[in-house]
Amino acid sequence: MSSPASTSFWRAGHLPTLFAAFFYFDLSFMVWVLLGPLAVLIAKDLALDPAQKGLMVATPLLAGALLRLVMGLLVDRLQPKKAGIIGQLIVIAAMFWAWQSDMRSFHNLLILGGLLGVAGASFAVALPMASRWYPPQHQGKALGIAGAGNSGTVFAALFAPALGLAWGWQNVFGWCLIPLGLALLVFIFMAKDAPDAPPPKPLSAYLSVLRENDAWWFMFFYSVTFGGFSGLASSLTIYFNGQYGLAPVTAGYFTAACVFAGSLVRPLGGWLADRHGGIRTLGVMYMIAACALFLVSFGLPQASQALLCFVLAMLALGAGNGAVFQLAPQRFRQEIGIITGLVGMAGGIGGFYLASSLGWSRQLSGSYQVGFIIFALLAVFALFGLSLVKQRWRTTWGSSAVTNARI
Repeated sequence: MSSPASTSFWRAGHLPTLFAAFFYFDLSFMVWVLLGPLAVLIAKDLALDPAQKGLMVATPLLAGALLRLVMGLLVDRLQPKKAGIIGQLIVIAAMFWAWQSDMRSFHNLLILGGLLGVAGASFAVALPMASRWYPPQHQGKALGIAGAGNSGTVFAALFAPALGLAWGWQNVFGWCLIPLGLALLVFIFMAKDAPDAPPPKPLSAYLSVLRENDAWWFMFFYSVTFGGFSGLASSLTIYFNGQYGLAPVTAGYFTAACVFAGSLVRPLGGWLADRHGGIRTLGVMYMIAACALFLVSFGLPQASQALLCFVLAMLALGAGNGAVFQLAPQRFRQEIGIITGLVGMAGGIGGFYLASSLGWSRQLSGSYQVGFIIFALLAVFALFGLSLVKQRWRTTWGSSAVTNARI
């Protein structure tokens, strides 16, 4: 850790670890949502209906949500580096199995979705690993950079449909082994656990965090921001193909543009939160996301119009992700591993809800409108909840007497 006099962000922590955490997180997210960009090709081969397509792309999100809690416990007991290596080995084995086995059954695809959840759980490793190296005034930027690893979803949307058309969608799992192996080597040789990590606590101490109301607020806030981001990242290829008849590769490019926007601004959201306060930043992002999702729910006539709305929504949701993780470490600094796991779990559940609800909305009503409207309302409820807690947060753990960070 840096000396108190070293206040520059670039000198305050450990850059090799920050990069390794970002790279590991980035490629893990690439495979976590991989079934989404491939869904059009898989659904055609297996004759899946809209609800099955929704469940297929939502299963990794739910599994990742639940496994984030498990990974959060491992991080506090084994340290982030060991937990990350274990997770990467499991994901590599799962991708090899998916590449070499018979995947032309819906049952096996759901099993694969569950295994891909381990990749989604990388969130509970990468963020605490980066966070523990940085002082409070740099938490937003550090976690924003590490969290920008969710840009891996861009690679999935850009390349998976084209590779699937050229080589067959099952061989895409084999191609993924190359970057995953590289990420594992980078992580082994560059990542380093912070020297002042809090000691492991008994399980009862972790569960006690759930008795704090603020933990539930953070979980709800992140279920909207990250849930919206991951749910849309998994579903938009299906949406653009089903709603506008775009070819799988073109639908993948449209999805990549949306996901790129949401990923790119996550560090910006952390920076804005450091500069203007996490509460103010998060509130603005909820308003923008709610408006954009309401607009798109009406089924805009042109795909380009829907694209603009989704980019706007993803910009807001991505920045909101950064803002939530500027606030959470300030409130639960001694429980950063478990709060990251809990909040990350809630984010994954939000993504599972959005992705599966869009499939059911299309299956039951013939359109995606109900699914988008309900999620837009959740953003409005989150904005209302933020107004309820902001005064207390700013005068207790977020006061200037307690922290240097702007809340």
